[in-house]
Parts: sequence; C-alpha cells; structure tokens
Amino acid sequence: MAANNKLLWVLLLIVLFASTAASLVQSAGGRVQVHDIKIPTQNGQWLVADLFKPRSATRENPAPLVVIVPGFQRSKESLSNIAIELARRGIVAITIDPYAQGGSSSSMSRMAATTEGYGMFAVVDYAASTANLNYIDKSRIGATGHSAGGNAAIRGANFFGKEAQRSGKRSKLHSVFVSGYVLTLTDEVLRDVRSNVGMSYAYYDEGAYRNELKSADMRRAPEALRLVNSGRDALEPRVNEVALGKYYGNIERNNLRVVHNERILHPFQPYIVEATANQVEYFEKVFALDSGLASRDQIWYWKELFSLIALIAAFVVLVPMGRLLLQVPVFAALVHPVPAVLPRPQGRGRALFWGLFAVAALIACFSYIPMSELSQALFVAASTRQQTWFFPQRMNNAVMMWAVLNGLVGYLMFWLAYRFHGRQHGVVPAMWGAKIGRSELLRTFWLALTLFVFYFLLLFTIYYVLHVDYRFLFMGVRIFRPVELLLLIMYVPFFFIFFLSNSLRANAAMRTEGQAEWKSMLLAGIGNSLGLFLIVVVQYVTFMLTGTVYWTDGWLYVNLLFAVVPMMFVLPYFNRYFFRMTGRIYLGPMVTCLVFIMILLTNTVCYLPL
Repeated sequence: MAANNKLLWVLLLIVLFASTAASLVQSAGGRVQVHDIKIPTQNGQWLVADLFKPRSATRENPAPLVVIVPGFQRSKESLSNIAIELARRGIVAITIDPYAQGGSSSSMSRMAATTEGYGMFAVVDYAASTANLNYIDKSRIGATGHSAGGNAAIRGANFFGKEAQRSGKRSKLHSVFVSGYVLTLTDEVLRDVRSNVGMSYAYYDEGAYRNELKSADMRRAPEALRLVNSGRDALEPRVNEVALGKYYGNIERNNLRVVHNERILHPFQPYIVEATANQVEYFEKVFALDSGLASRDQIWYWKELFSLIALIAAFVVLVPMGRLLLQVPVFAALVHPVPAVLPRPQGRGRALFWGLFAVAALIACFSYIPMSELSQALFVAASTRQQTWFFPQRMNNAVMMWAVLNGLVGYLMFWLAYRFHGRQHGVVPAMWGAKIGRSELLRTFWLALTLFVFYFLLLFTIYYVLHVDYRFLFMGVRIFRPVELLLLIMYVPFFFIFFLSNSLRANAAMRTEGQAEWKSMLLAGIGNSLGLFLIVVVQYVTFMLTGTVYWTDGWLYVNLLFAVVPMMFVLPYFNRYFFRMTGRIYLGPMVTCLVFIMILLTNTVCYLPL
C-alpha cells in the first residue's frame, strides 16, 4: 500500500507541476494578467469570459482589444491559443463562453450567433462605452472567431456597420477575422460591413459541401471573391481569382481584405501554427503594431502539452486514490477477492466471441447517426435551440440515446453468450463479480461519489489558483456551475446503463485464462471504441476519396466523436482497475460515469432557461 500512496503523491505533483507550467505559458511568464470576468447583457442574460491583459496596456498606453468567439460546442479556453499570442504582442484579448455554452447563460434568441454574435456584440458595446477599460484603445476594437464563432465575427461587422451608417461615425468594430465559416459571406451581409475583414478557411473543411461550389478551395470561391470585392471601390476592377495571403484594400478606409486557405481539417484549423500566424499577422497589420515577435514565434502549444499531461495524470490519480480510500474502515468491506478468470474460449466458443465482438462494433457504428436523428425527434426543444429544463443538451442527447441502445445490446449479447455457450463450458456467475447486496451497493456509490468530489475539487483548486483546467485542443475538463449537478442527476441514470454494461463486458467476458492483462484491457478498449471509430473512418475515407463527407447533415455529430472516442477507449481500463481493487463490477462504472458525464455536460451546448 505504501507504493500506491507514493504513486498518488507523484501523480498529484505531476498535476500541480503541469498546471503551473500551463499557467506560466498562458500568462507569458507573468507579462500578461489573466482574469475571469462576468458581463451582464440584455434580457437578463450574462457572459462569462477570460480577460488577457498585457501589463504593457495602461491608461497612458492604451492597447487594441480583440474579442475571441469560439464555435459551436466550444468554450472560452478552446481558443486561448489566439488570446495567448495576441496578448504576448501587446493586444488585450477577451475570450468568451458563447451563449448556452460554458459558464454563460442561454440566450432568448434561437439564432444567438447571428443576432448577438454569441454575446460578442454586448462585449464590444461595453468595451467601446465603459470608462472601466481605460487601458483599451476604443478606436481599435476587433473580433475573431472560428466556425460558428466566425459567423459571429462577420455578423458583428454587419451589425456595427449598420449602426455606423445610422450614426455617421466609424464602426465600433475596427477589424474582424472570420475563421472556418463562409456561409454568410453574402452580398446582403457584406454590403453593410464597415470593418477590415480577414478570412481563413480549411482547405479540407468537412462542411465545404454546403459552399456554393461544394469546394473548400478559396481561390475562386464565390464567397471569397465577394469578400474581397466588397472592399473594392466602384472604379476598381473586380477580382476574379483571389491571391491567397494578399492584402487588398486600405486599412484607414476599413476596407482591407485578405483570404487564407490552410491545408487542414475544420476542427483542427485553430490549432496549427500557420493559422495562428495568419491571425497574428492580420491584427498586427490592421492595428499598426510591431511587437518585434515573428508571427510564427508561438508558445501556445506548450500550454496544450502541459495541460495534456495534467489531464492524463488527473485521470490516473483516481486509481491510487481509490485504493487509499478502500483502506478506510467504512469502505474496507467493499474489498473482495478477484473472481476466477473465464475458461479460454476454444473452437466454436472462440468463433462466437469474435462474432459477437464484430456484431457489437457494427451495431455501435450503424446506430449512432440514427440515434442522433431520433434524439432530435424526442427532445424537440433542445434540438431547436429553445430554452428547456427537459434534457437541454442537444448533442449529449444524441450520445445518450446511442449509449442506452448499445448498453442494452451489450447486456443481451452477454446473456446470449452465457445461455447458449458459456454455462456449458465452465462459466459460472461467480466469475462475473456481479453479486452484491443493497447495503454494499449503496456504500460503493458513496465511494464513487467521494472520488468524484476529490477529482473536481482538485480541478477547482487548480483553476482558482492558476486559472487553467485540464485540456488538449478542444477536449477539456472544465469547472462546472452548481446547476450542472442537476443535469448530472438527469443524465447519469441513462448513461449508467452503458457504463455498467461495459464493465460487465470488460471484466466478466474478456478476462480469460492464459491471456496477459495488458492484452485483455487493450482488447476491451478496442471493443468499446471500435464502432464509433469506424464512423470516423467511414466519414474521412469517403471524404478523402470523393471530396464530400459520408454523413453531411450529421457531420457535427461525427465531429463530436473526436472527443468521445478517446473516452470510450480508456473506459474499460478504469473499469478493470477498479474491478481488481474490489472484485466487483460496480465501482468502476459508477466513478467513470460520474466523472466522464460531467465532462460531457460541461463541454456541450446547453439550453437551460438561465
């Protein structure tokens, strides 16, 4: 046990060290102050945001401001890389949690990105009018965003452009940068823009099938041509082919235009050096800044690395912490001998095992999109962006429906395998570790709840002290609002059907004689994630061969799997470790269901009436 306690302390130190390092990168070694802020907006709504203030920005030396808007299913931390690089160069940055995402309230508007810029309009209005931000140059306010956040940026240029025409003054938005979104680069939107506009679009963007030419090549794309030509004077010749990276127009007249076309997929576009450099160059140019730093002199990826280390260590620390708690008298009674392993399947049994393995993966694969579509029919309010207390998370509803179906399928396959083969070949229920009394089950739940509290208490402490969480790119473990505990109570019972089914499968069907433990866990991890991984494979192999993704209407649900598949892969590992601690299948799924589902709840759009 002393070795386990040593491992616990080592992992806690790794979490602390990695989080401290991530915080130092985020603050550029202390040269940038990072604070969270909360801004009241219209209709009783509010925005939560992070303020990146360079120490060089003062009342005597006011700096430009850029408001950063993440896209659908993203929080303020997901674009902190842009904020870090802008702040290093003397630009104040505010990264917002879009309405209905992260810590911000929902919006009364069902088209918040279009009509409110996900809340960005309110931030720009506040920054332009308040005396509090006296370290900001109010004549140099910009905005940028990716995906739906890019839509918010161009809609902001349109909104404040109309306001400028009515008032006869310059637009409050000096410049905007639109990343990963071209659908609203229309004449109707662009004709009222009175801001400089930069744009970048991934050359391999999965959503390009919606573009006018069904292509992501921006050189001759009507959307890019309209953008560039919207800044041309009437007497200037129209541009018929965009020169990528070339600046058109004039900064002082607020009609500067530039188009970039990075060769990357849509969800990964914000997280490459080239795309970040393009935004840095753009804002330094339009704000007439010379920071002395090359655009590719970037440090944000070190924060991603350190945050990834903290993310992994914080997950792993649950295991030795669980072992430590099982030494406490109130929980010690939960420890039982590990049941005997199952006989190694031979002949027909081996064929049955692999047949069920393949069938389960195929059902998981082919049921995901139909369950996503069914969730839209069952949870109409959330699917149509209406505020509701009834399962208010549109994307999680789809994953939940898939989990319930596949969990039930898992139980059915387990029973069929035992009924028609296992019990005739030496398998007995005592090998499953499923027998448990009511009192022990309740005590197991209290232990799982204690581990859940420990996990997030550590996260809250780190966030409070260092203002960082655990994340890698768009996969993150965030702090949560108290109201999200109510959502946890709402969603966990349905997800637990799948989590318990997985523990039963990993521990009562995949532990066989003569098989190394690492092979057994690897097989369980592959089995649990293979079906969803196949969806990603089908989507992108089709995209590679045809230029159009296989699932078009459901492509956002497929993109969600980039974060879900890793969770599905590691889930059996935790279930196995907790099984080995207790000799029962219940502690693992209870712990992982509480922790993983809270992670999902805090990283998805939520239409609560708050």
